[in-house]
Amino acid sequence: DVQLQASGGGLVQPGGSLRLSCAASGFTFRDYAMSWFRQAPGKGREFVAACSWSGATTYYADSVKGRFTISRDNNKNTMYLQMDSLKSEDAAVYFCAQAKTYGVDLMQEGSYEYWGQGTQVTVSS
Repeated sequence: DVQLQASGGGLVQPGGSLRLSCAASGFTFRDYAMSWFRQAPGKGREFVAACSWSGATTYYADSVKGRFTISRDNNKNTMYLQMDSLKSEDAAVYFCAQAKTYGVDLMQEGSYEYWGQGTQVTVSS
């Protein structure tokens, strides 16, 4: 079974940093693009960042560009999201996801086959 386990969320002050991890199992991790989405209370799920199967190509939402960095370690079957300069509007549940196949629009929620359970990020002083 495909499993995506997100972790690393927590409470951080504005301007602080967090590093999220997504541990993958049940599929050949290096064969798939992966991404992070987030969902704030009362809002829909929104794209945050994505990376190609190798990690060489990355994509970011405008709202996080320059502050967040997505990466992956295919030897450890793990994807990461380094979040710096956090703002109150970054507070949300963060989800990792596996792309359905090659060539899909990685910014679209419908392009993803499997989702992790989410990890809560709270930004507050």
